[in-house]
Amino acid sequence: MKKILIGFVSVIVIAFVGLQIAQKVVSSGDEYYVQITTEGQRIDGKDDNGNAYVDYNYSLPGYDDEGKEKKLNFNAAKDRPLRREAFLKVTWNKQKGVTSYEEVSQKEVPKKALAKLGA
Repeated sequence: MKKILIGFVSVIVIAFVGLQIAQKVVSSGDEYYVQITTEGQRIDGKDDNGNAYVDYNYSLPGYDDEGKEKKLNFNAAKDRPLRREAFLKVTWNKQKGVTSYEEVSQKEVPKKALAKLGA
């Protein structure tokens, strides 16, 4: 009985660790910095349950810490547009595109990216 319990716990631990590693690989990527300069394109839709939702789509140039540009397309799942002139640190993954973003202060944006953003 102990062997079965140990085996079961081992399988669960291995599966949990494997899922954590897979999540890290999928959500990791290159960091780019963007400045919100538009209101975004409003997208009204309904989910599978018929509930209404609002997204805002953005297509903006992003710059890495060396100043290299990449065109970034992402949605903000909010009921209002993102704050104009806000700086975002965006994580971009080759397989998934933009996987996350977070607002940062102007001081946190690398100098080469900030120069390209015109700030």
